[in-house]
Amino acid sequence: MSVKLATRINSIKASPTLAITAKANALKAQGISVINFGAGEPDFNTPTNIKEAAKVAIDSDGYSRYTPVGGIDTLKDAIIAKLERDNILSYRRSQICVSCGAKHSLYNLIQVLCEEGDEVIVPAPYWVSYPDLVTLAGAKTVILPTREENSFKIEPRDLEALITKKTKALIINSPDNPTGCTYSEEELHALARVLVGTDIYIISDDIYEKIIYDGKRFANIAMISEKLKSQTIIINGVSKTYAMTGWRIGYAAGDEEIIAAMTKLQSQNTSNPTAIAQAAAQEALTGPQEAVATMRAEFQKRRDYIVTALNAIEGVSCLSPQGAFYVFPNVSGIYGKTANGITISSSLALTDFLLNEARIAVVPGGEFGNDAHIRLSYATSLQNIEEGIKRMAAAIARLV
Repeated sequence: MSVKLATRINSIKASPTLAITAKANALKAQGISVINFGAGEPDFNTPTNIKEAAKVAIDSDGYSRYTPVGGIDTLKDAIIAKLERDNILSYRRSQICVSCGAKHSLYNLIQVLCEEGDEVIVPAPYWVSYPDLVTLAGAKTVILPTREENSFKIEPRDLEALITKKTKALIINSPDNPTGCTYSEEELHALARVLVGTDIYIISDDIYEKIIYDGKRFANIAMISEKLKSQTIIINGVSKTYAMTGWRIGYAAGDEEIIAAMTKLQSQNTSNPTAIAQAAAQEALTGPQEAVATMRAEFQKRRDYIVTALNAIEGVSCLSPQGAFYVFPNVSGIYGKTANGITISSSLALTDFLLNEARIAVVPGGEFGNDAHIRLSYATSLQNIEEGIKRMAAAIARLV
């Protein structure tokens, strides 16, 4: 019997960032030294106070059982307090849904908002999963190209030109993966002027909120526009801020009816997030925050080094990201060059070349909607960064 899969699964692709990491790990298992710039997760350990809170939960009978589908009340209260404290935004428990990671929150949200005939505007470069999440809901992704000379930020006139009667939502990721671009309040006000008076939902992916540099302040649409707050659904989580990627806790905050629909969907696909991880997330949000500042300072030091080092390579130019922990260098100056009979014709070709010749793993920019670039994560040690960029420079120097 031949297997006939559902059409929807054949319409999406596997996560390229996870695929790159798996390929790098396979080479490492063979004893080959590979430096991985592909992983999108902090290389720090989860702070001790958070791990201790999980251990206490393990010893408590209450945390070995199902919890309410959308999260325990004490965690919802911690999220509400965080949003009030950090973002000056007020929500009720009924406006919060805790899920198995921010990606799960995004999946649930797009599933309950979108259907066939709807359009979702996604700025490019984009996080690799956005288009596939839209496709799984039966909707259409409308790509909004951004410009490197504008730090990859949406320009209001470009947004306005793409809005149609079918536009259901706009995704804004700030700080952004893969570019690190971060919107100021003034820039968000300019976008808000385009969106006020429409029925368009704003999906605000704030997962890198706390990883922001140079003293800049975080803002999202809900914070700067009271009129748009009811149309904005905030997606966030503990993964990036607290080095808790494997704990799988994300959350959504927004309109009560939307949150109720997300919770109903979650009741049928995962039920509640892991009880023990919820206890840990509660401690992350309410406990000491010094570790966050420590990690951010280290990320900024790495950012400063990698940007300078990349810009020193002939044919490569790199903007300095304002947030997150990725650089997105323009490598199109290398295209057309060859080595060992291999011509670098695209970001994928360069990625393969760097893995095979330099033993470094990077992600092709084509996967993010911009083939002139590659993405490197600097969520690895400064020692790894120094050695990795040294290998990259040497490999590129062999191209003619």
